[in-house]
Amino acid sequence: MTNDSAAVRGFGPVFVLLFGLQFISMGAMEMSGPFWPIQIKVLSPSDSVFGLVSVGVYVGPMIGMALTSTFWGRVGDRYGNRLMMVRALGGLAVTQLLVAIAQDVWTIMALRLLQGSCAGFIAPAQAYGVQITGGKDRASLFAWLQVATNLGSLAGAFLGGLILDRFPFAAVNLTAGVICALCAAVGWSSLPVPALGAVAANRGSAPIAKPTASTGVPIAALLALMGIQLASRMVLQVPFALYMTEVFGARYWAAGLTYGLQACGFVVAAPLWARLFESRAPSYVLGGNVLISAACVLVTQLAGSSGSVAVFALLYFIWGALLGGTTPVLLALISVAVANDRQGSVLGLAQTSQQIASASGIIAGVGVTQLFGLEAAFPLVATLYALSFLSALGIWLKIAHRKGSWV
Repeated sequence: MTNDSAAVRGFGPVFVLLFGLQFISMGAMEMSGPFWPIQIKVLSPSDSVFGLVSVGVYVGPMIGMALTSTFWGRVGDRYGNRLMMVRALGGLAVTQLLVAIAQDVWTIMALRLLQGSCAGFIAPAQAYGVQITGGKDRASLFAWLQVATNLGSLAGAFLGGLILDRFPFAAVNLTAGVICALCAAVGWSSLPVPALGAVAANRGSAPIAKPTASTGVPIAALLALMGIQLASRMVLQVPFALYMTEVFGARYWAAGLTYGLQACGFVVAAPLWARLFESRAPSYVLGGNVLISAACVLVTQLAGSSGSVAVFALLYFIWGALLGGTTPVLLALISVAVANDRQGSVLGLAQTSQQIASASGIIAGVGVTQLFGLEAAFPLVATLYALSFLSALGIWLKIAHRKGSWV
C-alpha cells in the first residue's frame, strides 16, 4: 500500500513531463504534416513523381518505424526506456534539420524513411511509465499519451500553417528540428532513472501486472485487431480533403475543421474509456471493443451516405470519440500480459504492427479511391470495421469461454 501510494505520488510530475514532451514533439513534427504535398509539388519534375513521392513522404516514416520499433524496444529493455525516448527525440531533431535543407524529392523521401527509423517516442514513453508506476493505471497513462498525440497534431498543423504563411517551407522544418532538440535536452536532464529495486517491488505489488499465461490474453490476436482498426482509420488520411471539397463542395477551412473534429472526439473520450476499462477483465475489454467496432461500422456508413456537411462533421466527431476506446485500451491489455522488464519489447512490437497497419490503410485508401472514385472510401472503411468487429467477437468468445465468464 505504501509503495503504491509513493509510486502514484512520484508519477505526478513525471506524467506531466511525459505528456508535455509527447505533445510538443508531436506538434513539432505535425507542423509540416498537412503541407508536404505543397513542397513536393514544387520540387517534383513530373506529375508521376509527385504522385509517388507525395504518398512516400507519409508512408516512409511508418515503414521506418515498422522496421525498427521492435529492435529499439529490446534495446530499451536492456539499456533503459529513458535513453530510448531521448534517442528518438534526438533522431527527430537531426533528420528534421536535414530535411529542411534537402531540395531533391528522392532525398526527402529517403530522409523521411530514416526519420521513422530513428523515431518512436511514445512506445518507450509507455514502457517507461509502466516501470515508474509498477503498472498502476496503465490504461489511463496510455490514453493520456494518445491524447497528447492528438492535441499535438492539432496544434502543430495550425502553427505550421501560420509559419508557412510568412516564411519558406524550410522554416517549418527548421523550427521543428530545434523544438525536438530542446525536447531531447529536457528529457535527458529531467526524466528520472527508474530504480531497479523499486521497479521489481512495484511489479510484485501491482495486481494487474501478470504474465501472459495467467491473463490468457492472445497478444498476436490483439495486435491484429488493433491493426485492422488503425487501417480503417487511415484509409481517409490522403483523400479526406478531396472528399470534402468534391463531394460536399466544402471550403478548405471547413475541411480542416471537420478533420480536426475526429481528434477532438478522441481527446474528449479517451480518458473516459480508460476509466471504464481500467483493471477490468480481458473479456470485458474485448466485449467493449466488439460494441465499439459495430458502432464504427454504423457511423462510417452513415458518414459515407450523408449529404450534409454538418451531419458529416458530427459523425466524424463521434467516430473520433469511439476511437478513444480502441488503441489505448488494447495497448493496456497487451501491456498487462507481460512483465515490466519486457515492456519495451512488447510495446515496440505493438508500435511496429501499428505502423504497418497505418501504412496499409493509407495505401488502400489511395488505391481504392484512384480506381473507383472518392465515393468508394467510406464503404472500404465500413468493411474494414466489419472485419474488426468479427475479429473482436472471435477473441472475446475465445477468452470468455476459457474463463467461463461473459463480462
